[in-house]
Amino acid sequence: MNTSVNDTSTSRPAWTPETALINTLQKRRGGYGPEKPTFWTKLSSAFAMFRNGKSIAGLSILGFFVLVAIFADVLAPYSPTAIDNTARFQPPSAAHWLGTTHIGEDVLSQVIHGTRGVIVVGFLAAIIATTIAIIVGVISGYVRGWRSEGLSALTNVFLVIPGLPLIIIVASMFDDPPLILIAAVLGVIGWAWGARVLRAQTMSLRNRDFIQAARANGEPLHRIILVEMLPNLMALIAASFVGTVTAAILGLTTLSYIGVIPVTTYNWGTILNWAGAQGAFRQDQWWWYMPPGLCIAAIGVALSLINFGIDEYVNPRLRSAGERARAMKKKGLNVNDTVTAVRPATPASTAPSPTTENS
Repeated sequence: MNTSVNDTSTSRPAWTPETALINTLQKRRGGYGPEKPTFWTKLSSAFAMFRNGKSIAGLSILGFFVLVAIFADVLAPYSPTAIDNTARFQPPSAAHWLGTTHIGEDVLSQVIHGTRGVIVVGFLAAIIATTIAIIVGVISGYVRGWRSEGLSALTNVFLVIPGLPLIIIVASMFDDPPLILIAAVLGVIGWAWGARVLRAQTMSLRNRDFIQAARANGEPLHRIILVEMLPNLMALIAASFVGTVTAAILGLTTLSYIGVIPVTTYNWGTILNWAGAQGAFRQDQWWWYMPPGLCIAAIGVALSLINFGIDEYVNPRLRSAGERARAMKKKGLNVNDTVTAVRPATPASTAPSPTTENS
């Protein structure tokens, strides 16, 4: 008895399933199996954390401040140093929407121009800190031996360096320290926490199957880190970047308010410094100190919403809870209502009779 079946393209035993032949032929002929995801596909999926409602709201607010910083010269009605001797300590009016200072400077123009300094320092410090955190954290988490321990010790040293005294010392060395220098100092002292988190996650990823496969195929170190690891670390990198932006903005405004940074550098902290020095808080001249304070709060809310959106994407429990809440809202249900499962009653026609049970 013949146990094989002849075919024009291939031969197979009679007991071979048809699906096995189809899969073999597809692989042999370059069929239509699942394609390997490219780097750009992985990168696109890694930024899915910014597609939820919280992240979109935060990015919209942050984008508004970025546009104000870019087009400050166009949006400001006056120069921030222009003096109007006829309007001193004036409340908001048609000529000056947010009032004037003690010498007649327009508060709205100062707030708009101060946005540029805040955004530049915040993003530049975050870029510097995040870059250092990626290099130190990922490399120290992937390599082993003395190199890993040495980079970990360096991270621990920067964790305990006091940031405020260092910035005060650096700022005191210059009569008018530039914003780039301030951002560089804030970035250099703010990378250690992000590097520590990235190191721990990288140590978890280096034992995964796809990393071991890339290493077995002889892939170079830079390709393993850039192509295989970084797309899987984008959520942590984004969270670290957002946290560094928040810390840098709060650090800049705080240092400007207490007078460490010269008042000639326009930002929201220097406006609060001027307002406090001229007694605006005591005289209840709210139009001078409230707008920059609200701007600091608004950009803090925006960055917090982005961070919450990233947490919701990374944490499976938060993600499932958010999806469940959105599904309930679509159905017109209140998320805060207590839902009790009720078992439907058995119809009388199908209920067993007492005589049947007794029999």
